[in-house]
Amino acid sequence: MLIRLKTPLTDADVDRMRVGDQIELEGIIYCGRDAVLPKLVSLIETNDLASVGVELKGAVIFHTAFSPAGIGPTTSNKVEIEGSMPKLSQAGVRLHIGKGAISSRAVEELKLHHSVFAITPPVTALFSDKIVSHRIAAFPNEGMEALYEVKVRSFPAIVAVAHGESILG
Repeated sequence: MLIRLKTPLTDADVDRMRVGDQIELEGIIYCGRDAVLPKLVSLIETNDLASVGVELKGAVIFHTAFSPAGIGPTTSNKVEIEGSMPKLSQAGVRLHIGKGAISSRAVEELKLHHSVFAITPPVTALFSDKIVSHRIAAFPNEGMEALYEVKVRSFPAIVAVAHGESILG
């Protein structure tokens, strides 16, 4: 089933997603990976997230760096990325997008914090066509691994983890 979603996502959006659903996103997503996701977690833990002007309530985070060549998913089970997912979800992120399998512990943490994980193939050319605009949202010193705010249209993914269930069984 194809579900079209606009960001920021609501709890009702999360409730209707099931493992295997195809989704298309429209609106703002954040792009970040190993270098910046732990930094966001640190800001959450010190109650300083507002200092970088990032709003995570209903947010979508795509596990990727941003370069002139485009965007494509990085492996989500890297310690820095998967380890950040529970705290980011607790802070309001409702959808994480990446590639690869995540641990059963991460599946449970996402369920606990009412968040979903979707996967997408590494098709940079397709994603580049889905970008309406972009800007650095935080951590500009990280270069292409800074946290980017990207406005997208018809951005595709497949729900891989939802409500404690995983596409991997």
